[in-house]
Amino acid sequence: MEYDTVIGTLNVRNLSDQTHKALRIQAARHGRSMEAKVRAILDDAVNPDKKLGLGSTLAAIGRDFGGIDVAAPRDKTPAEPADFG
Repeated sequence: MEYDTVIGTLNVRNLSDQTHKALRIQAARHGRSMEAKVRAILDDAVNPDKKLGLGSTLAAIGRDFGGIDVAAPRDKTPAEPADFG
């Protein structure tokens, strides 16, 4: 992650309990502190083209070409359970 020479500080007041809890849960799921999670969310929000994952990159390429329609019927056959024996 790149930072400018001066690193800013931001305090967020009056955050709802629901939002605070959701941030805490997301941070834990991603193995980060809440502060790191909020930093990542803000970075992604203001730099949307910075880092795209594979799925997002492929979707963006598809949009650039006008998208595609896939007329593949869905197989509705129930899946067989895995045999680990």
